Amino acid sequence: MKNTLFALLCTLTAVLAEDVPGLKTLKIGDPAPAFELIGIDEEKHTLAEYAKSDLLMIAFISNHCPTSQGIESRLKKLVADHKGKLQVVAINPNDPGALRADELGYSKYNDSFPEMKKHAAEQKFTFPYLFDGETQAIAKAYGCLATPHVFLFDKERKLRYQGRFDDSRYADDASVTAPDARNAVEALLAGKDVPVAETKPHGCSTKWIEKRKGVAADNEKWEKGSVEVETITPAGIAELRKNATKKLRLFNVWATWCGPCAEEFHEFVTTQRKFGLRDFEFISISIDDPKTIADVKTFLEEKNAIVHDRLKPSLKAEGRKGNAYVFQGASHDELIKALDPGWPGPIPHTILVAPGGEIVFRHNGEINGDELRAKILEILGHYWTPETK
Repeated sequence: MKNTLFALLCTLTAVLAEDVPGLKTLKIGDPAPAFELIGIDEEKHTLAEYAKSDLLMIAFISNHCPTSQGIESRLKKLVADHKGKLQVVAINPNDPGALRADELGYSKYNDSFPEMKKHAAEQKFTFPYLFDGETQAIAKAYGCLATPHVFLFDKERKLRYQGRFDDSRYADDASVTAPDARNAVEALLAGKDVPVAETKPHGCSTKWIEKRKGVAADNEKWEKGSVEVETITPAGIAELRKNATKKLRLFNVWATWCGPCAEEFHEFVTTQRKFGLRDFEFISISIDDPKTIADVKTFLEEKNAIVHDRLKPSLKAEGRKGNAYVFQGASHDELIKALDPGWPGPIPHTILVAPGGEIVFRHNGEINGDELRAKILEILGHYWTPETK
C-alpha cells in the first residue's frame, strides 16, 4: 500500500553518497576488498575463507527493507541452483541507530545484530549473514548504496557484475523481467561474458552512521509534539468504526485512572510510529470524565502520542483534528454497541478494524506489543506489492 510514497521517503531521507566519508566505487575488474566480519554464527568470517569457490557474490541485504526481503527467496534459489560453484555471502551494512521508527514498518525486526539472527532463522538463510553496521568499513570499501546491492566476483576475485539483484522490487517471481545477477552468474559459469555488467541498485538506501542526526531530530519532533483531543459521541465512534478508508485502524479504549492502560500505552505509540508510512492509524478513546479532557491531553503528550505527519491530510479531509478522543456518552453499553459488541466490558480493550469495518483482531486486557505488531504486519504484509487502482 502506497509503496511509491515509502520508496520516495526512503530516498529523501538518505544521506547523499558524497556526504559519506570513505565511500568508494568499485569498477569492473577491481579486486574484491578483504573483510573480517562477525556472522550470525558468532564466528569471524574473512574473504580468504571462500577462496575455493568458482564465483563469489557479496550481497548487501537488510532485515528492514521490503525490497531486500522481496528478493530473499530468489537469492536462496540462486544458491541452491548453483551449489558448489557459487558462494553467496550476505552482509548487513546498516547502522541500526540510523533507522527512523517508521522505516521499520515492513519488518518484524530492525537491523541490529541480535535481530539479524532471528530474521535469518525464520527465513532459513542458506548462506552466511555478516554484520558491518558497527563501523560500515566494508560497505564503504565495496560502495554499497542500498539494500539489496550485489557484487559478483570471478575465480580470481575480480569484479564482473555489480548492481541490482534483479529489476523487481516485489516478492512475486513473476514480476521479474531482468534477472541480472542470475544472468551474470550463469554467463560466467558457462565461460561467457556477463551480458550486462553494471546496473543501478534499488531498494532502501544504506543507513549510514551519519544519518543518526536526522533520527535524533525525528525523535525530538515526537517528544515535543502536541496532541489534539476531542470529545466523541457513540454515533461518532460508530462512524469511525465503519472505516470507510483504505487504512487499517487500531482502536484502544483506556483511561488515565486505569493502571494496565497506562502501563501498556507506550506499546500503541511504538506501533503508531512503526507503521507511520503505511495505510494505518491508531485511534485512542478515553473513558475519563470529559471534564478532565486537559488531563487526558497531558497524559497523551507525555506518552508522545502525536499524529504522524502523513496522516494529517486525510484527517483534515475527514474533518477531524486528530486521533485522540474522550467518550462523552453516559452509557458504557452505548460505547460497546458502537465500537465492538464482542467486547466483554473491562478496559483496556483493543481492536483492529480492516477497511470496510471488519474486526480482524480483538484483545481485552493488557496487550503484548510484539504480538500486536506481528498481527498488523501479517495483515499489511512484509513486501511492496503492485499498486491497485
